[in-house]
Amino acid sequence: MLRLAIPTIIVLAAQTLVGVVETYYVGFLGTASLVGVALVFPFSMLMTMMSNGGIGGGVASAIARSKGAGRHDDSDALVLHALILAIAFGLAFSAIAILAGPTIYSAFGGSAEAHQAALQYSKYVFAAAVPVWIVNLCSAALRGSGAVKVPAITTLVGSFLLVFLSPALIFGFGPVPRLGIAGAGVSVSLYYTIAAVVLVRHLLRGTSGLRLRRSKIEWRLFLDILRVGALASISTVQLNLMVIIVTASVGFFGTTALAGYGMAARLDYALIPILFGLGTSVLTMVGINSGAGNQARARRIAWTGVLTGSLFMEVVGALAAIFPHVWIGLFSSDSAVIEPGAAYLRIVGPFYGAVGATFILGFAAQGVGKPKWPTLAGTSRLLIAGGIGWVCVARFGTNMHVLFAITAAASVISVAICLTAALSGAIWKIGH
Repeated sequence: MLRLAIPTIIVLAAQTLVGVVETYYVGFLGTASLVGVALVFPFSMLMTMMSNGGIGGGVASAIARSKGAGRHDDSDALVLHALILAIAFGLAFSAIAILAGPTIYSAFGGSAEAHQAALQYSKYVFAAAVPVWIVNLCSAALRGSGAVKVPAITTLVGSFLLVFLSPALIFGFGPVPRLGIAGAGVSVSLYYTIAAVVLVRHLLRGTSGLRLRRSKIEWRLFLDILRVGALASISTVQLNLMVIIVTASVGFFGTTALAGYGMAARLDYALIPILFGLGTSVLTMVGINSGAGNQARARRIAWTGVLTGSLFMEVVGALAAIFPHVWIGLFSSDSAVIEPGAAYLRIVGPFYGAVGATFILGFAAQGVGKPKWPTLAGTSRLLIAGGIGWVCVARFGTNMHVLFAITAAASVISVAICLTAALSGAIWKIGH
C-alpha cells in the first residue's frame, strides 16, 4: 500500500506546497488579491477533486477491477473513454467559469476589488480546464493499473518548474512582463497544458501496461466509469459546496474574516494530497482484489488504510489546534486576519481524524464499486455544515465559533454513517 501511495503523496504534497508558495507570493499584492484567490479556490478545487477523486476515481476503479478480472482489452479501451470524458468535462468547467464566475464569486462576499481579482485569476486558471481534466484522468488510469511513477514524475517536475515560473509571471522578470494576480493563473495553465501532452504521449506508447489506442466506443465502458465516478463526483461536489457555503457564511463577518478563514481552510486542502495518495492506493488494491474475488484481503486493505489515514489526520489536526498561528502566520501578519483563521483551527482541528477515516472509506468503497454510503455521508455533512451553519449565521446571527462547531459536528456524523455502513456489511460482505 505504501509503495503505491508514497510516490503520489510526495508529488502531490510538492504540488500543494507550490500552491502555498504561490499564495505567499500573491500575499505581496495585498489583501484584496488574497481574498480573490480564496474566492476562486473552492471552485478550482472542485474541478481538481472531481477530476482526480470523482470521475478519476471511477476511471481508476474500472481499470483496477478489469485488471484484476484479467480483462486487459477493456483496460486499454477504458483509457480512450476516459480521454473523451476529460474533454467533455473540461469544456463544461470552462463554460461555467466564464458564464457564472461573476455570480459565484460575488455570492461569497468581499469587496469589489477582491471580486475583480477573483475574475482575473479565474479567467486564466479555467482557460486550461480541458488539460487539467486530461492530466487527472490519464493519471487516474495509470494509478488504477498500479503504474504510479509516470504521473508522479510528471507532477513533481511540473511543481518544481512552477516554483520559478509563478513569481516570474506575477512580478515580472527580465523580458517577462509583470502580470500580477493573472500571472498566477497563467503559470498553472501552462503547467497543465504541457503535462497533458506528456501523459497522452506516454499512454500512446503503452510502456506502463496501458495503451491509448483506437477502440470501439461502448456505453458499457462509460457506465463502468460513471456508475462509480458519478457518485464519487457527487461526494466531491458536496465537499466543495459545503466549503463554498461555509465561506459565504463567513463572508457575513467581513473581508478580513473571509481572508482568515480562507487561509485556515487551505490546511484542509493541503492535507488532501496525502489522503488522496493513500486513498488511491487503497482504491487500486481493493479494486484489483475485488475484481479477482479476494474479498477478505480487500477488506483488510481498506481497514489498514482507514487506520493510517485517520491517525495521521488526527495528529495534524491536534497540532493545528494547539499552534494555529504557525499556519495562518505563513500568509498574513494582520491580527484581524489571523484570529478568525485560528478560531477555525482550534475548533475543527481536533476532528480531522474523522475527516481522514471518511475520506479513505470513500476510496475503498469506490474500489469495490459501491460508493453509495460515503456519498450519503457527504450529504449529511453538507446539510449540517452548509445548511444548518448558514441558517444559524444568516437567520439567527450566531457568531463564527458556533459556525465552526457545527462544521466539526458534521464531520463526526459523516464518519459515523460510513463506519456503520462498513461494519454492517452494506459496503462489503462481512463473511470470509
